Amino acid sequence: MAKKEKPKTINALIRYLRDHHGIAISSRHKQKLRNIGYYHGYKGYRYATMPSNRLPYASFNEIIAINSFDTGLKSLFYPQLMFIETALKNYVLEEVLDHSRSSNFNDIYHSSLTAYKSAANPAKQKDALRNRVALRSKIYSTLSAFYTSDKKVISHFYNKDDNVPIWAIFEVISLGEFGRFVQCLNFNCRKSISQKLRLNQSCDTNGYLTGSIIYTIKDLRNAVAHNEIVFDTRFQSGFVNKNVINCLEYDIGIHNINFRNIVDYLVLIVYLLNRMGVSKAESNKVISLFENHTEALRKSVPNAVFSKVLQTDTKKKLILLSAFIGK
Repeated sequence: MAKKEKPKTINALIRYLRDHHGIAISSRHKQKLRNIGYYHGYKGYRYATMPSNRLPYASFNEIIAINSFDTGLKSLFYPQLMFIETALKNYVLEEVLDHSRSSNFNDIYHSSLTAYKSAANPAKQKDALRNRVALRSKIYSTLSAFYTSDKKVISHFYNKDDNVPIWAIFEVISLGEFGRFVQCLNFNCRKSISQKLRLNQSCDTNGYLTGSIIYTIKDLRNAVAHNEIVFDTRFQSGFVNKNVINCLEYDIGIHNINFRNIVDYLVLIVYLLNRMGVSKAESNKVISLFENHTEALRKSVPNAVFSKVLQTDTKKKLILLSAFIGK
């Protein structure tokens, strides 16, 4: 039987970082290491995007700088993402209620969640139907779970033997399921939502752009909410729909958007704030705070580290984003 390795003490971890990883660290860093953790801290921040892309740290202070950058981004993004999520649900709710003339999910399911009817071919229709059925199943299981846990926004209706209205359902489903809901809506509903959001209609001929945007921000929103690492977009679970990229590039004038860099998520966030009528001053404040975080990082780490964290066109993208918002 292999001998079990003894867990390392905080002092042993300091020695391990210094002796095995060549990182300048001393006992004065003990509290910082304890605060950010060896596993969440050093092991989490030792690479960018993928483990093979190791960051060439020379000092523990550089790890602290990356941690501060990541924490600052989460603090900046969290209120914006919560605002966007709430607003998106209200845009969709308004259109669904107008189209279905009912707040009952069963009515909406039969009258509005009918994207499968306009599927291009039988295979796509089958996929759309499967998606629709999965959505219904997930919503029912979510309602059941929240009733069991006595979530008031749900139990209130069950206890009165009433149907849970769609607005209450939106309060408890995940952002991913909300995105699925939008993609299951019929073409007229999807297009109307897209138009009210003032999205680029040339990039949304099929009406699926709103749902694709929701899927794009979902991973970042969840990572921020659960205090996961975000600075290098490792949270991304799939490819971003090309129409989302085209919409941003055409409307803002920024090129080389690929969502492999955190600045591209900032671009999407600020674009949505603008489409939702947020003031220029508030949008520019978000951009300015992001710039402050990147500048603080640039001053705290060598270029060999900084260039692996942010792409060389980050500054240009921020300038173009500011020009899009205006003064």
